[in-house]
Amino acid sequence: MAPSFHSRRFNGPFDDPGVFISFTNQKRAILFDLGDNSPLSSRDVIKISHIFVSHTHMDHFIGFDRVLRLLLGREKTLHLYGPEGFLKNVEGKLSSYTWNLVRQYPYPFVVVASEIRQDRILRRRYACQSGFAPEEETTLEKADGTLLEEPSISISCEILDHKTPCLAFSLSESFHVNINKDRLQKMGLAMGPWLNDFKRAIFENKDPKAIVSTPLAENDKEKKDFRLEELAEQIAIVTPGQKISYVTDAAFSDENVEKILKLCKGSDRLYIEACFSEQDRDVALEKAHLTAAQAGAIAAMAGAKEFEIFHFSPRYEGQEQLLEKEAREAWTACLEKSSV
Repeated sequence: MAPSFHSRRFNGPFDDPGVFISFTNQKRAILFDLGDNSPLSSRDVIKISHIFVSHTHMDHFIGFDRVLRLLLGREKTLHLYGPEGFLKNVEGKLSSYTWNLVRQYPYPFVVVASEIRQDRILRRRYACQSGFAPEEETTLEKADGTLLEEPSISISCEILDHKTPCLAFSLSESFHVNINKDRLQKMGLAMGPWLNDFKRAIFENKDPKAIVSTPLAENDKEKKDFRLEELAEQIAIVTPGQKISYVTDAAFSDENVEKILKLCKGSDRLYIEACFSEQDRDVALEKAHLTAAQAGAIAAMAGAKEFEIFHFSPRYEGQEQLLEKEAREAWTACLEKSSV
């Protein structure tokens, strides 16, 4: 089945952390973390609608300038999420430039930033045409850690300890809808953008008797009407959705591990930092990072189907295989222990 989104790290394991998630057949993407994103094409960056920032250490936030530069003058709203103190950091970035010409831009570009605290979310809007002056702050309840909820996906977070609040994220797809192309062809129906609307109607649980007008393959100007439930039964293949999780810059503590397992349980793919080798466990603890072995064990305990480690300390340049080996051995040992 074709997935509805694809995720990938856009930097090497020693470079700034970040995961790019693009949506199939949509001009849309999401970022986990905002470090150096120069490997992403301008076309990729322009697709980004939401960016989830773990914390604002330089290697996780320095890429904001490039995103801002590429989106200026476009008709777009960019949503940013970060931990306590995030609004101040965003405003610091925005106030560091001169905006005397932006009022001439014909299209409204807006930044909406959300600061995630233990008990609430603080949200503020910044419009390009007003020189990104901060507008009135809105306070939202934070009940279950959900940051974004749409018919097809939701994104949740946990606040971890990195000697500063640091967010971990998880993207979950409610379920996945594929189209049976052979059946579509036999019915004489055309491929096209209407299928995205059809999928959306299923995700949004629209009235099953609602009418869906479908273009014909031979002449797409002609339409054929179906009830939603009838068409779904014939061409829709519904399967469980996928789950992608992202964990970086976290001290190895009971509280952090408990939060990570809660957030990442059952992930199809877990991106998890592994800054240090197990032989440097004391250094990892001092710097509030995970070792490769700890990362592998957490991935196994979370039941992740696949995991990928990153954010290696420069001290291991040329020794990437050491960290990979430690993580895989810990993952295997943890799985074997749990199966006994």
